[in-house]
Amino acid sequence: MRFQSAPGAWILAASLCLWAQTAPAPQQVAARLTPNDLKADVSFLASDELQGRANPSPGLDIAAEYVAARFRRAGLEPAGDDGYFQTAAYLSVQPNLAGLELSLETRTGMVKPPASAVGILEPGAVDLASAPAFKASLHDSAGLSALTAEQVHGKVLILDGDAEGGLGRLSALSARLQPALVILERSGRPRPGGDARLREAAAPAPVPVLAIADEAFHKAVAGKPGPLEVTVSAHIAIPATAPVKLRNVIGVLRGADADLAGTFVFVTAHYDHLGVRGSGPGDHIYNGANDDASGTASVIEIANSLAALPTRLKRSIVFMALFGEELGLVGSRYYVRHPVFPLSRTVADLNLEQMGRTDDATGPRVGLVNVTGYDFTSITAVLKEAGQETGVRVVKDEEASDPFYARSDNQAFADAGVPAHTLSVGYVYPDYHQPGDEWPKLDYGNMARVDRAIALAVFRIADSAEAPRWNAANPKTERYVRARENSGAPGAGSR
Repeated sequence: MRFQSAPGAWILAASLCLWAQTAPAPQQVAARLTPNDLKADVSFLASDELQGRANPSPGLDIAAEYVAARFRRAGLEPAGDDGYFQTAAYLSVQPNLAGLELSLETRTGMVKPPASAVGILEPGAVDLASAPAFKASLHDSAGLSALTAEQVHGKVLILDGDAEGGLGRLSALSARLQPALVILERSGRPRPGGDARLREAAAPAPVPVLAIADEAFHKAVAGKPGPLEVTVSAHIAIPATAPVKLRNVIGVLRGADADLAGTFVFVTAHYDHLGVRGSGPGDHIYNGANDDASGTASVIEIANSLAALPTRLKRSIVFMALFGEELGLVGSRYYVRHPVFPLSRTVADLNLEQMGRTDDATGPRVGLVNVTGYDFTSITAVLKEAGQETGVRVVKDEEASDPFYARSDNQAFADAGVPAHTLSVGYVYPDYHQPGDEWPKLDYGNMARVDRAIALAVFRIADSAEAPRWNAANPKTERYVRARENSGAPGAGSR
């Protein structure tokens, strides 16, 4: 029997089709973002078989292939120079501790820190005899900006304070001022400095950086910033180098708007970790399930959810898994130096870290997401709105929000002027950077709930004609606003 449509049936069918295309975004996103899928991703990336995903290692390569396969399955367009891979030629640089010497000559005598108090943060060869020294404070941004190469060139630059932004900031400072050696004063015991560091093969050798944790040294260089009445003698042997290839994994979901498809919202996470360390009995695999297989899995599943939407958003969304975060934001800084998409057309980076553990040192962290640099950009307002619609609180940890801003890959994008934050469920949890950070300890139900809120925020940013802006009224964003203006991007900041 031939079926004959009842009067108006086609109208109902058309209405249902239209409803499917315009259904509220929270329901659309939630349908494909599940705890089991997140668990499947994390349990593979953080398995013992990947041996902690060190930079470089076979396990890191397997993780990159896995992410690329998941991007391919989601239907993302490859955006690297080799399919989904942005390949980066690097050198593994091994500090040479043989014959390391450092001494200061003061008006009252010689100060020579013990070898246990000296760490090599940036390997390089140096031979100095009675070189003049100049002191500056990393806490004094205005003072650092006012320094000139004429004041520091060829001298030993001694800095107090922690290096906000990591070695990337010190490298930029050294490139501008051209000292012969940088010495960073540190409290506590520095790392011995025997670990290899990554250096881009085509880049010039950086100025060596030493970290000193010695009370006699600190007293000898105490005083106001400026020229010091001490001279420095130092010997650091030439480091050993070996070529390595590393890869960022990049997929793009193209936008549909004629004017805005050429602008880009980034969702990022680092897929590397610490590898295998130590010897003897016990577990020596640093699986890095929460840090940051959880962020990588979140990028994968958010990509899968947004790619499945029936209509494309206005802006393009770039999903990227980064290498080298654990060695100082190496992969993200490489991308910023070699962007696939113009940084002036990149409107936001939402970087995902530590998305799975709810057992924070401050207590259970359920149904919430932290934002580093909470007051830095207009992105937070979009996140809060998405959180309200999905039952997730978007919070500012008053003690951690701003200090943690420089501790993940968002910092590289921010330094280039791109409005950027790192999102996390917690900041400090048991097993952080320990072998016990394993996949069964993650709360995948809560992780899915938080990821749905983030996916909705990404949806809203990508589908809005208004691009995120730096909060220029916050003095902590001044250098980012300036970088945005220098990039040629429209609308750097708002007050």
